[in-house]
Amino acid sequence: MASNSHEMLAEGDVESIIERLLEGKSTSSAVCSCPRANPLSLIAATVRGSRPGKQVMLAEHEIRYLCTKSREIFISQPILLELEAPIKICGDIHGQYYDLLRLFEYGGFPPESNYLFLALIDEKILTMHGGLSPDLQSMDQVRRIMRPTDVPDTGLLCDLLWSDPDKDISGWGENDRGVSFTFGVDVVTRFLQKHDLDLICRAHQVVEDGYEFFAKRQLVTLFSAPNYCGEFDNAGAMMSVDETLMCSFQILKPAEKKQKYTYGGMNTGRPITPPRNKANKKKKDVL
Repeated sequence: MASNSHEMLAEGDVESIIERLLEGKSTSSAVCSCPRANPLSLIAATVRGSRPGKQVMLAEHEIRYLCTKSREIFISQPILLELEAPIKICGDIHGQYYDLLRLFEYGGFPPESNYLFLALIDEKILTMHGGLSPDLQSMDQVRRIMRPTDVPDTGLLCDLLWSDPDKDISGWGENDRGVSFTFGVDVVTRFLQKHDLDLICRAHQVVEDGYEFFAKRQLVTLFSAPNYCGEFDNAGAMMSVDETLMCSFQILKPAEKKQKYTYGGMNTGRPITPPRNKANKKKKDVL
């Protein structure tokens, strides 16, 4: 039944679903459109302009449809997005939907504002999830990565997703996540000079204020999930880039401090990396 209902949805239904998610309008039609739907197949989402806890119910077939349409859009776009300012850049949000809406409240809801969740901006600001790679010599290498693809245990794609900066080393070092590398200030400086770039913006690590500079402001870590996993007291942040490439930050303040873990700096605030099938590699949970 869910798959049939999924096929019956049309383009207009996407707008309707998004409108309900943002405005918290009546959801009776969504529930009735799939009468056999198990109540457990409905999920709750916090809505704009409301205190956490207000809910919008989406049926399973609606969620599947949104995922399918989103995938089609992602696949239709190049892997290296070359975009123009002004734009607003966000890091990891880790499924914290209410905080995503808070970011939109700060920066304007699409399509009023353009958002990038980690690509190349005006040929001067390079963004990615993880960091640099010793294999990255040309942006054409990124353009040639085919999608969809499995993430390998080593190599360019792995490093773009999982590498981390480390102020205590020079060159490349072993990453205690058990995957990819760490890289020093010198690596960042050489990379920017070689490719005529001004800034690297990446995510992947919990940082106390939502953003944290590295290598004399040549790299910034941007983390957009405040109170990460409900266990930290970190803020979240969004970086706005104007037409002149001037960068500014909007901060999402954390809720009351109820952390189970104490923040200990960027090189210890590491969210979970998906495990690898390498028995001889160490795994880190959160810190």
